[in-house]
Amino acid sequence: MLVRLLQAEGWVVQAALSAAQAEQALALDLPAVVLLDVMLPDASGMDLCRRWRAAYPGLGILMLTARGDPFDRVLGLELGADDYLAKPFEKRELVARVRALMRRQAPPAAPPVTVWSFGSLTVHLIRREVLVEGQAIALTSIEFKLLLELIRVPGQAVSREQLSEAVQAGSYRPQDRTVDVQVGRLRRRLAQAMPGSDWIETVRGEGYAFIPRETQSKDLNSDDPKAD
Repeated sequence: MLVRLLQAEGWVVQAALSAAQAEQALALDLPAVVLLDVMLPDASGMDLCRRWRAAYPGLGILMLTARGDPFDRVLGLELGADDYLAKPFEKRELVARVRALMRRQAPPAAPPVTVWSFGSLTVHLIRREVLVEGQAIALTSIEFKLLLELIRVPGQAVSREQLSEAVQAGSYRPQDRTVDVQVGRLRRRLAQAMPGSDWIETVRGEGYAFIPRETQSKDLNSDDPKAD
């Protein structure tokens, strides 16, 4: 019943009917969360909890038991369980507790990127500043937004529609060549600051790609980058 319930939530579930089976399963593939019954045919769930907590510090352990005595609950938590649920329990409560444990086990989200550096070129999102060898270059608001959209995925083509949406949401029209003009201006700004280099390439049939200087030799099936 528990396996079907948890699978219905989209989780991959493996059942072990004894402590021996559980030990083997953990050694082969460590899960994010274990539902551990206190009363097992070949071992005490309390002993397993203590041992697994020492062996797998990052493992989420939710103890299930027919014993609702507060002493047993406190003992389980002191032995290393993350949570303790007495039978009988509501299905929704079990799912909610497992989901909470899954969130707790998930690695912390990486901090958002606010500074991009590509050789001599540095872009500061918060300061809305573009530097070339430490010297600021003047870009309009539209040019800065275009550059930001391109450098988020260096080496990858960004469509004209996506670039137009980044500049002004909802303004894109399939026949509108405004983006091409704006990208051409951005190219010229960068070329003036870094003579002899072209950081933006036209990708035939797709849009534009930002190519860091150290990777400009890569073939992106592009047109002449100076076509604008």
